[in-house]
Amino acid sequence: MSPVSETTPRPSTASDADVPAEATSLPIPDLTRRGFLRGAALTGGGIMAATLAACAPATPTPGWTYGPVATPAAPGGSPTPIPATPGPSASAGASSSPPPSNIPPGWTEHDIAARNVVRRYVGNLAPALEGIFGGEAFAKIADMLAVDEAYPELDKKPSFVQVPQLVLNDLLDPLTPELDGDVKVFRLTIDVIDQAIDEMKPPVAALGYNKQTPGPTIRVTEGDKVRVIFTNNLEETTGVHFHGVEFEDFFQDGVPFVTQKPFAPGEEYTYEFTAGRSGSLMYHSHHNATDQVGRGLLGAFIVDPANPTEVDTFDRDYIWISNDALGGFTINGHGFPAVVPILAAVGEKVRVRFMNEGIMYHPFHSHGYKQTVVARDGYPLGAGAYGADTITVGPGERWDVNIETDRPGLWAFHCHILPHVEGADGMFGMVNVLLVVPEKAHVDAIVAALLA
Repeated sequence: MSPVSETTPRPSTASDADVPAEATSLPIPDLTRRGFLRGAALTGGGIMAATLAACAPATPTPGWTYGPVATPAAPGGSPTPIPATPGPSASAGASSSPPPSNIPPGWTEHDIAARNVVRRYVGNLAPALEGIFGGEAFAKIADMLAVDEAYPELDKKPSFVQVPQLVLNDLLDPLTPELDGDVKVFRLTIDVIDQAIDEMKPPVAALGYNKQTPGPTIRVTEGDKVRVIFTNNLEETTGVHFHGVEFEDFFQDGVPFVTQKPFAPGEEYTYEFTAGRSGSLMYHSHHNATDQVGRGLLGAFIVDPANPTEVDTFDRDYIWISNDALGGFTINGHGFPAVVPILAAVGEKVRVRFMNEGIMYHPFHSHGYKQTVVARDGYPLGAGAYGADTITVGPGERWDVNIETDRPGLWAFHCHILPHVEGADGMFGMVNVLLVVPEKAHVDAIVAALLA
């Protein structure tokens, strides 16, 4: 689900997220390097610098490994072991900006590399910040990014627009069901794909639903009759588990050799059930799962409440699926700076749905804003809802939080296990930004500019 959906009196859906045509006519500066340079008055300081540099470790980040897994065996053969491989290290944040001829006094190459990552994240969206945050803040950002160097990222879209994205796919091409009487029918393929973790690294071999990872969000309403038909385009067997669904018929639970046979290459398999409770749920492989889920067979299954309460009424809805196998530490299949920001306007309520499809715990920390925890694993906390700025999400868990935005700014939002987010070449991995703008029209304008 996209962070840019329209304001509604109920939980947002992908179809609510169309960008209004008038957004493109808002007075946002021309998104070009020349326009940015004309508008930038250089002064000291930098609000983005203070936000994004707040958690820098003092020493380079070590590499990490996870245990070896096995590839599927050919018929009659034995599985082939895959040796453990290093994950992202300090080099994960390298940028296309050329090394400067003069490093500012007191700086090192670490500072240059860290700045380059943020340049990639902002890209040619930077000029729009003047019309949104005002000239004073814009001048600080311009100074912090050293736009007088005319670096190449000013002529490029932000990193997170240069690669396929769950939130943008859900916005532009939501998965919509067919109707068979009163049954909602969804059709998905299971595919071998290449996944770009960011716009600079070579794609990695992956698996996906409908040729993407995470797979498209399947969204229904509590009480709906649901039928999901999967076509296996892999060269191996698989099965699909709807994680968190309380099935009446246990044969729909999707665990090969416990509730079904695995389905083979070229076969279709159908799951049919009633969405009995609302909440943030998931779907993923439950067969050779260390490999198949690790390589991307995962997605969000959202069941909206039939009778939403005030807690379940929000303006924007952001799905945050973490994984720590495919391509290292990722949010929605990508590492920073290729992670779509959470966009909101002052006065709005944002729902963030944390879902951990990996093998590690991740404490997600929001800078500047309280997260009100309203549900765990899809179960409402009701009067037990509480506030926190760091939410630890374990493997298989889902935590729903509401954030009420009352101040504009760019606020870092990241895993607080520092080797998962920052190293000698700057930020990478499980880093995001909560971008709060003064008015809803600014969100629409940003979306229009990104999609132009």
